[in-house]
Amino acid sequence: MKTARIALAAVALAALAVAASFAVGGKERAPTVQYTLLDGSTHSSDALRGKVVLVNFWATSCTTCVKEMPQLIATHQKYKDRGFETLSIAMAYDPPAYVVNFAETRKLPFRVTMDNTGEMARQFGKVQLTPTTFVLNKKGEIIQRYVGEPDFQQLHTLLEKLLAEAA
Repeated sequence: MKTARIALAAVALAALAVAASFAVGGKERAPTVQYTLLDGSTHSSDALRGKVVLVNFWATSCTTCVKEMPQLIATHQKYKDRGFETLSIAMAYDPPAYVVNFAETRKLPFRVTMDNTGEMARQFGKVQLTPTTFVLNKKGEIIQRYVGEPDFQQLHTLLEKLLAEAA
């Protein structure tokens, strides 16, 4: 009987914690990831705080990823001067030579990294399907997650709103 009450209290406390997180916005903080860009420079996602960030997990073998890339480029170009950044993360199974070739031939204007170990995909909630795209606000909170190609009109509306918000 006592064990059942303790278990019930633990469940109630957990439910209260979840409810409290939603009461204060319910936004999940994006993980801090360390990454190396194709140019060999190393960075941390913490350095992107204060900007609206689009994090895109993709692969060169993913037809939807290849199809959406021109729109990701256009989105980046449209908002980059307003405090917007794009971090493009190639999946662990993507051959590095393919990623480099893709980035160079398409002249990708944003940050491109390779998730060689799969750790970044794990930290972002075990990303397995591509494309998977996250939109982060200036506080580094995950505001939206898209699995598959985003509705770019809706995405741009969201970015406009987030870019207008104070940091």
